Amino acid sequence: MDGFHDLGGFQGFGKVPHTINSLSYKQVFKQDWEHLAYSLMFIGADHMKLFSVDEVRHAVERLDVRQHVGTEYYERYVIATATLMVEKGVITQGELDEALGSHFKLANPAHASGRTAITGRAPFEVGERVVVRDEYVAGHIRVPAYVRGKEGVIQHRTTHLWPFPDAIGHGDLTAAHQPSYHVEFRVKDLWGDAADDGFVVVDLFESYLGKADRSQVVSA
Repeated sequence: MDGFHDLGGFQGFGKVPHTINSLSYKQVFKQDWEHLAYSLMFIGADHMKLFSVDEVRHAVERLDVRQHVGTEYYERYVIATATLMVEKGVITQGELDEALGSHFKLANPAHASGRTAITGRAPFEVGERVVVRDEYVAGHIRVPAYVRGKEGVIQHRTTHLWPFPDAIGHGDLTAAHQPSYHVEFRVKDLWGDAADDGFVVVDLFESYLGKADRSQVVSA
């Protein structure tokens, strides 16, 4: 779904601090409690088989804007996991409130039931020019707004298949399994001539893509 969490490509926020990843060890958790938040999510998703990771992502998207701004990354996943635990009937809102000693604000209810994948098409090939479907949906979606409607070139197709996020993110266990593609976009095609020269590679599921009107294979 589109909301405050999807700020990729938005301008006017100033420079983003950035360092190039190295092979050296990087601390994943900055505070002692954060690994517990992550573990709680996977207890629900893997050990208890209550929900998928995409359902957790969708629950994060359902947080109020103020709640999103006022929390850190792993706090949002605690709220999302607790929300799904309540929605799945594992725990009640009252039990959470009693344990906390105050009201525990959950994510907002879902306002959409998701959608199925596009199936029955031949896969895209490396070097093929594609266009990202220009669409905005009420439910869970894993394609950033800044590439919608834009043309790019397929650089890689995964051999592994995953459940289509727009379906599995709403609890649809029949979600079609699809590959994802590394699609390369010209920076100027995304943000205009004022942007720097260069390219951006975005990982996109097959159902988010279509053949470009001028589809052609681009030489490597």
